[in-house]
Amino acid sequence: MEIKLRYHLNILACIFCLLLPAFESNAQWWKKADEAEKERSKGMLLLTTEVQTEATVAINEMYNFHFPEAEREFNYLKIKYPQHPLPDFLLGLMQWWKIVPNTKNEVYDDRLIEYMDQSIEKAEKIYDETENPEAAFFMAAAYAFKGRLHAERKHWTRATLAAKSALKYLEYSRNFADFSPELMFGDGLYNYYYFFIKQNFPLLRPVLWLFPKADKSQGIAQLEKVSYQAFYTRTEARYFLLQIYGMENMNEKAYGMAKYTSETFPDNPYFHRYYARAAYMSGNVEEATSLSKEILRRIESHQVGYEGTSGRYASYILGYYALYVYRNHAEAIRYFKQCMEFTKATDATDSGYYWASLLGLARIAYQQQNYDQAVDYCKEVLEHAEKKSPQHTEAKKLLSESKKARRKKR
Repeated sequence: MEIKLRYHLNILACIFCLLLPAFESNAQWWKKADEAEKERSKGMLLLTTEVQTEATVAINEMYNFHFPEAEREFNYLKIKYPQHPLPDFLLGLMQWWKIVPNTKNEVYDDRLIEYMDQSIEKAEKIYDETENPEAAFFMAAAYAFKGRLHAERKHWTRATLAAKSALKYLEYSRNFADFSPELMFGDGLYNYYYFFIKQNFPLLRPVLWLFPKADKSQGIAQLEKVSYQAFYTRTEARYFLLQIYGMENMNEKAYGMAKYTSETFPDNPYFHRYYARAAYMSGNVEEATSLSKEILRRIESHQVGYEGTSGRYASYILGYYALYVYRNHAEAIRYFKQCMEFTKATDATDSGYYWASLLGLARIAYQQQNYDQAVDYCKEVLEHAEKKSPQHTEAKKLLSESKKARRKKR
């Protein structure tokens, strides 16, 4: 018994001796890996693999409008890294995405500003002590989002001051090359929107002398690069590119980007409606119809983020197809009126969708030889729609045709 026990102990000892170098080697390997990670990231949270992995799951939940799941993960990061600006910034970013479906919604404004201010405060403390470029990056990003919200609310002085601060800290963060894909996001936005503001906001032109000159085409190219290469800002770049492609009539690019982004985040109402719009603009009737009907179904079932703004996109598309493709007047009238109701509910009667829907009703009245009603609809469009808009031009033409037809009928 004793001999057997001694034999087994000797075997175990031999095995232990054989394994010990392996254990030591593994220990050294993990130590080296940890050191390598610290060296690679330069001690910066954004660049550590662990944080990127943790943040990716939560950020994807946020973009998919699964806000409780995202908030739980962001708060976990806040507990784990209480002095770092990242968790507060992500919580603030989440407030922005709650606003995105209908930017006239001001319910989340205060919380967004509060989280961004907390992120700035923590980043300032780090930067004052260490001049860490990561801290400068967060100050640039947080100020940029504050400026974004102030611009949306037409608080132009606050927006300008926030933009100046964002640009200042963006320059400070350039000291670290590993941030280059993320920094390019800010450069791209600046280069494009400098010209957009110059063309569309004449009252703000005097302010532009405070800012360096920009390159519009370079801005689009930079945002496209960020949309594929950046880690944290690629989805934000795609968000802006969808708008830019629409404004620049780059329909093919808009369709490809919208389809990819919506399929990546299938519960995101903003990407969903842009996909429907891009399919409509590209002439994909069946696809746009299916997407639009699904939007209306989700609004009816009260899915998070689906509301009147998405509804007016979807109902107008369906009304247009009912009138011009399927020649179904009853369906067209139903969808155009629904579009107008959605537009009123979101306080957006100045949008083209409202007047285009009213014009659709005028067209139907004309085709049904109800010329008095057609005239009334056209007059309303002419009275309220922008004079340079295509709806105004078409209403003027249809009004003349309706009056002539009415005289002949009498």
